[in-house]
Amino acid sequence: MKRLLLILALLAGFTATHAQDTQYSQFYSAPLFLNPAFTGSTELTRVGMNYRMQWPGLQHSFNSYSVYADHYSFDLNSGFGLLIHANNETNARLKTIDISALYSYNLQLSDGVNFRFGGQAGYVSRNAYFEGLVFGDQLNVNTGQAEVFTEEMLGAESQRRFVNFSVGALAYTDVIWAGASVHHLTQPNQSFYENGALSRLPMKISAHVGGRIDLQGGYRKRSLNYSFQERSLFFAGNFKAQGPYNQLDIGAQVYLEPVAFGLWYRGIPVKNALPNNESIVLVTGFTLPNGIDIGYSYDMVVSKLGMSTGGAHEFSMRYQFMYGSAKDRNLRRTILPCFRF
Repeated sequence: MKRLLLILALLAGFTATHAQDTQYSQFYSAPLFLNPAFTGSTELTRVGMNYRMQWPGLQHSFNSYSVYADHYSFDLNSGFGLLIHANNETNARLKTIDISALYSYNLQLSDGVNFRFGGQAGYVSRNAYFEGLVFGDQLNVNTGQAEVFTEEMLGAESQRRFVNFSVGALAYTDVIWAGASVHHLTQPNQSFYENGALSRLPMKISAHVGGRIDLQGGYRKRSLNYSFQERSLFFAGNFKAQGPYNQLDIGAQVYLEPVAFGLWYRGIPVKNALPNNESIVLVTGFTLPNGIDIGYSYDMVVSKLGMSTGGAHEFSMRYQFMYGSAKDRNLRRTILPCFRF
């Protein structure tokens, strides 16, 4: 009976998890993945990477990776970016790679008020190895054993290729921001079946908002070189809906340059059709003088899955350089006042 329950749990996890996109806890450290309107939002050249290892305490884990680069052109008021995102689920050896080109345009509505809108076009490759999976029609409820025969029309190895499109918008001043994005506009078919069956990738809608409060004047003077260190408190929320699932991240972060500390809650703490009380996320990071930011976060699982899953570990790193315009350098009215990590 225990073996049967384990098989059912793995099948349920395989089905439910891949109906949703990756959820990065440090989603502001994965800005192009969150919203294409963030492309070029630093008004610098930026390169970065993210790695998430989810549920390492289980027999089968979920690993996500992304690398990105973007650049802002002051002459064109535009941001240009490239994003490569990959998932690896070890149970079915399911691997997904998404390569996307991104563009955003910055419209200055008034002094200190900016509006950005952006788009994303991607090519997605999904590969899976199904020979080790057990399907529902193979389960014998009387013996708890798995039979050999199955009517599932899947080969040992399968692959799927499709294109994908997303859009987003972002408005901000030097103290607040609000944005929204819609991913998978065409809801492409991601089914591995060869008989024409459809498995649409659900559209994902995300809305994010936040603000910054300066602490002790916001910036304090360093004693040796008369430069300034930021001291700020941030609050933010991010709501996501995809298919039958929805999720809310709310949190706060204090940035005492060069160190940041943050706390997030992921879930919706009200009665819902589906259980939705997932995790508490602890975040820390630091900024180096050469423009490199390094962040780490840990998800403490508070759902019924429990701490036996091992939670989730997440790492981020980015490097910002090449100011696009010397005269506009470090103007607070043009810099997006967003979470550091």
